Amino acid sequence: MLDLILTPLQYPFMQNALAVAVISAAVCGMLSAWLVLMGWSLMGEAVANSILPGVVLAFVLGIPLGFGAFVFGMAAVALIGALGQTTTLKRDTTIGVVFTSLFALGLVLMSTVTTQTHLQHILFGNVLGTSRADLYQVAALGTLTAAVLFIKRRDFTLVAFDRIYARAIGLPVGVLTTVLLMLLALTTITALQTLGVILVVAILVIPGATAFMLVRSFGTMLAVSAAVGGLSAVLGVYTSYWLDVSTGGSIVLAASAQFILAYLFSPRRGLLPQLWQRARAQAQ
Repeated sequence: MLDLILTPLQYPFMQNALAVAVISAAVCGMLSAWLVLMGWSLMGEAVANSILPGVVLAFVLGIPLGFGAFVFGMAAVALIGALGQTTTLKRDTTIGVVFTSLFALGLVLMSTVTTQTHLQHILFGNVLGTSRADLYQVAALGTLTAAVLFIKRRDFTLVAFDRIYARAIGLPVGVLTTVLLMLLALTTITALQTLGVILVVAILVIPGATAFMLVRSFGTMLAVSAAVGGLSAVLGVYTSYWLDVSTGGSIVLAASAQFILAYLFSPRRGLLPQLWQRARAQAQ
């Protein structure tokens, strides 16, 4: 067992991959708690998919990919808000229109770029190819996001539970919502190297959903959600190394396995405990 754990860590690329994956997934897990609580799962998908054209354009122009991703992520949020205010369409419809259109634009732009190898990694992730510089960048973005989430956690939580009351006591609900959306864009950028555009949505939703099944208080949910993300990264990286399979896919499947266990066995909301209680009630 000790050899299974230590052998991969003999290689510098595995050390970088494991560190990047854990940081990315843990930060995604923290934000996931709010996304699940606020019903923003579709918004997470919208931001994650809408950044693709920004990444391609940044690659073509020779500027940092994260800058292009952030600009298009915030542009997607602005477009969704504008459509919601100027039409009678429901929110999920406007989200679907914006993110599918921008994702398709990204695919078209990718088809015009001669060298696509690096851009393919944006779609599917390339955590095993991360360098020490990538690790420092992910650590910086992850630390910034986690710090803001921790410092403003009470305000964000109040906005999530009761926006009307939050506005009544003087909280800048609009500003806090914008900051949370900006953190969503930053978190997505942080996880790009690990999971890619396609899979990052899963790790933005599954840890929060798993924690929601297990705990009562939001503070505990936040910690459990981050832990589920971090554990998923560890299990996924080691699985991909020993079985020679996709690292991003392995991380998401590890998170899915934890959700399934919570769904089946959670004392509070698990399926099997509920069936057991019903059977006992009928027997009495």
